[in-house]
Amino acid sequence: MTRRVGYSLLAGLAALVVLISAAIFIGFGGTRGTPGGAPHEPQTSAAPAVSGQWVGTWSAAATSAEPGTQDGYAQMSIRNVVHTSVGGSSARIRLSNLYGTRPLPLSHASLALSAGSGSPIATAGTMRRLTFGGRPSVTLPVGGEITSDPVRLSVPGNADLLVTTYSPAPSGPATYHPYARQTSYLARGDRTEDTTGTAYTEQSPYWRYLTGVDVWTTQAHGAVVAIGDSITDGITSTPGANHRWTDFLAARLRNEPGAPRYGVLNAGISGNRLLTDGNRLAPTNGPSLLSRLDRDALSRTGVKAVVVEIGVNDLFKAPRQLDAQKIVAGMREVVRRAHAHGLRVTGSTLTPFGGHRGYSHQLNAVREQVNHLIRSGTVYDEVVDFDRALRDPAHPLRLRPTYDSGDHLHPSDTGYRAMADAVDVDHLRQVAPAAL
Repeated sequence: MTRRVGYSLLAGLAALVVLISAAIFIGFGGTRGTPGGAPHEPQTSAAPAVSGQWVGTWSAAATSAEPGTQDGYAQMSIRNVVHTSVGGSSARIRLSNLYGTRPLPLSHASLALSAGSGSPIATAGTMRRLTFGGRPSVTLPVGGEITSDPVRLSVPGNADLLVTTYSPAPSGPATYHPYARQTSYLARGDRTEDTTGTAYTEQSPYWRYLTGVDVWTTQAHGAVVAIGDSITDGITSTPGANHRWTDFLAARLRNEPGAPRYGVLNAGISGNRLLTDGNRLAPTNGPSLLSRLDRDALSRTGVKAVVVEIGVNDLFKAPRQLDAQKIVAGMREVVRRAHAHGLRVTGSTLTPFGGHRGYSHQLNAVREQVNHLIRSGTVYDEVVDFDRALRDPAHPLRLRPTYDSGDHLHPSDTGYRAMADAVDVDHLRQVAPAAL
């Protein structure tokens, strides 16, 4: 056989291998933006290996339109800093224009690892340009959301990511999450792929447009979504420390022997209620948990279990709901809808608030009625007793002093850790819904 013929045969075999590989990838990949598939890849991205699955590693619930942003953030770069719960070999992001009143143009987006805890500086070699359906720019319609194409990036669990977007033109109000307990950054001009961070001179306590980050992983087998109010949002946790109770739970699921290896997705909204939407006087309270359950919990990537912490604001906020049976009926509706998706629900008791300015004997009596019904085992598949975990044994209507942030309602960092410790992680792996 001549050398020329040999080279021709080798070239033919190489072409055949490429065709077979492409066929395998096409058979595996899903359509752009679908939670379960691997989207089409541009040259700036890298398709994940076939083994593994998409799992949510971080999330935030969109609460409302940011005040004072009628024209959005034209000609500005927004660098959101977020903390992962599980790692993977590729990543993609979810962006939302849910509360926008005009289309949101984004001409440039990127993803990188932070070089330090919460720093806007990117770790060398980790900056990745993001694309959407193979294109570097995208326009989100009013009320719309989109998932980026994945990029190959080694994402650790328990790490900070930098997710940056640039909008070249005015748009409607920014969809945001106001109580991030994390510093993010803004810069003038298109600084999307700036790795030094020096242009990011403006700090912000908000997350804007970004509502989720998924990773392609062989390490995790799914995600648990924690949905609730300010206690789940972690409103009194130390800023930048990742000391919400969901962060402590994520550490348990990463490190504890025998624990299910799940990502933890925080869907808390401060001021949120189970039954009643926020109004124009308190828009950041968000839509009711029942209204947003599908969006923020049941449709999240790789969700395997749901933990619900809700109800105190239904007692506190006007119009108050003082009928324990109606509150519990709302909780049972959450469970019914989760069961329709094949998911079990762990629900928490309502935590004590003795000493808080909103306390009254009447409100506490309703709280205790709700807790009695929850503990009876007829409401949720499983119960996590946050009331018992946090209350002061000597004064059970109040938080234990070391668990009290100082307002007699929200936990301290130590209290948030106690909440995470109270969760029976074995219950999170169970599949069949309970017969309630």
